[in-house]
Amino acid sequence: MTGGVLPAFAPIWALTGLGYLLGRFRVLGERAEEVLTRYVFAVAMPAVLFSTMLDTPLTALANPGAIAFLAGTVVVGGIGFTLGRWVFRRKPAEWAVTGMASCYTNAANLGIPVTMQLFGSSAFTVVLILLQTLVLMPSLLALLESDAHTPGRSRWRALVALPVRTPVIAASLLGVLFRASGLHLPALAAQPLHLIAGAGVGTALVVLGMSLTSGGRAPLGGGTRRTELATVVALKLVAQPAITLGAGLLLGVPHPALAVAVVCAGLPTAQNVFIATSQYALDSRFVRDCVLVSTLLAMGSLSLLAWLVAGIG
Repeated sequence: MTGGVLPAFAPIWALTGLGYLLGRFRVLGERAEEVLTRYVFAVAMPAVLFSTMLDTPLTALANPGAIAFLAGTVVVGGIGFTLGRWVFRRKPAEWAVTGMASCYTNAANLGIPVTMQLFGSSAFTVVLILLQTLVLMPSLLALLESDAHTPGRSRWRALVALPVRTPVIAASLLGVLFRASGLHLPALAAQPLHLIAGAGVGTALVVLGMSLTSGGRAPLGGGTRRTELATVVALKLVAQPAITLGAGLLLGVPHPALAVAVVCAGLPTAQNVFIATSQYALDSRFVRDCVLVSTLLAMGSLSLLAWLVAGIG
């Protein structure tokens, strides 16, 4: 199983390493990270999500393993929110990030190659992308917005307008509407869109690598922050697949669907959380490190998960 998982990580680390080198030697200039982050958030990732929604039937959400995965996501996210708020004493935007980093799975650029390597199909990852795009990402952005604006009428106006003002949500909803209506983009519009989408995930990984050189080598903020990082990684790589497995067994999810759901639940934190966080006045180093550490450790934990679920059936 290890030979099946490790090749899926090769492009992840190659592009992240490329981003680090570009940032370290200032190849693209002093403000390259800031500009590329805005590009990914406003253009590239919306193109990825819109394309995904266009190509995904909404009936895909009926996959039996999706309920088990959703159960694991909700429970672990709730634990992360609670710990961030009451144990680590973070402000609302920060405990929202702690919760999302604990349960937001890297379903796109890592889930697809991993499930292809292990199960010969990536169909289930499309279900996860739908769930996370239509539920988790809007929830994260709403929580970030609620903490970024002053209380009162202006805050509610900002939240109501969130789907229109936020490109990743607007693109996802527009893709769902296109899919439901049966409309099709003309080739002249579809081709450049797919070109942008094809480079979107890679650009996000390069930005992630560039972020390693920003802010010097300052620590996260002492032992408490490092403990929070370790907690998030443990929730993501251990608790989420364990709870997904338990929920699947209780619900009687058939073995093939349960195995895919458990392995996908054990995927590391998605860089989408980092990209979203970097748009707000938050210390994005924490979520950056959650992504990097969970991705590094997942190379081993996913192999173990795949071996364990193989013996369930």
